[in-house]
Amino acid sequence: MRISEQIFPRPVALICTINKEGKANVMTASFLMPISFEPKYLAFSISPKRASFLNLKEIPEFTLNLLSKEMKKEAEICGSFSGKDRDKFEIANLIIEKSKKVLPPVIYGAKGKGQKKKIVPVSFECKVVEMKEFGDHFLVVGEVLNEWQRKTKFEPLLHYSKGIFLTSKKLKK
Repeated sequence: MRISEQIFPRPVALICTINKEGKANVMTASFLMPISFEPKYLAFSISPKRASFLNLKEIPEFTLNLLSKEMKKEAEICGSFSGKDRDKFEIANLIIEKSKKVLPPVIYGAKGKGQKKKIVPVSFECKVVEMKEFGDHFLVVGEVLNEWQRKTKFEPLLHYSKGIFLTSKKLKK
């Protein structure tokens, strides 16, 4: 059994990176965690086979864009194939903004059906302070340099394993 089927649910984010030529990439991630309140640090794990991993080696910066349940389709698109040959920003109709402190863009949201915008509730701009190999993945630790809080009340998109996503339900007292 995969560890992702044993430890769940996990919040879903889109991670943006950029290479030295200035080409941005986006990937879906659910192996992520906060590390420190003050200063803010967060981490995610990534396979060294990913295009985003190569970008992180070239430009050690990223944005982590936390998704709400409305962005399930965009999470599926950005997690379905490599950005080496395709522009996942365009395919997923993502709306990007220029970051203030790092080179990779932040994701504002996505154009929905009928051009209604879906909004990313929270984005973090980070510089990599540590990348260390553990088994078949690398742990990437980032110091948060800037954050974008667009919504405070939202239902996060959660991930179980493979293509299975969940939402949260508040427990009754």
